[in-house]
Amino acid sequence: MRQVAKKPASASATRLTEAALRKMPASQYMNVQQLAFFKEKLIVMRNELLENAGSTSEHLREHTAEPDPADQATIEEENALELRARDRERKLLKKIEEALHRIDDESYGYCEETGDPIGIPRLLARPTATLTIDAQTRREQRQKLYGD
Repeated sequence: MRQVAKKPASASATRLTEAALRKMPASQYMNVQQLAFFKEKLIVMRNELLENAGSTSEHLREHTAEPDPADQATIEEENALELRARDRERKLLKKIEEALHRIDDESYGYCEETGDPIGIPRLLARPTATLTIDAQTRREQRQKLYGD
């Protein structure tokens, strides 16, 4: 008789929900569970972006026939919009990779300027955030004043 090895409890059984994450006390900020939650969220985002990038290149190759000039202009405008969107996604992909690196070195969730906690609500809204809202506001004001 063949013996079946027991599988470990599934990750989803111990997976932290967004609601549970919000209810955790500040003293547990960026504990192992929270870091795992954000790592999973970032990996899902990265995978979606990579899938979109593949579909873009396929979509751009589809329009190889010579359409009439009006259709050609429309196609070129659509391609330009799609390429701009993919450029933004490429930049986001870089930020996701940097955030994953910060999770690995346990600096994720803390402001790169002040060292203060960024906060769960901000990280849920923008998992790649590197600054607290106050630090981000100061940076934007400096950029506006000095064109930095």
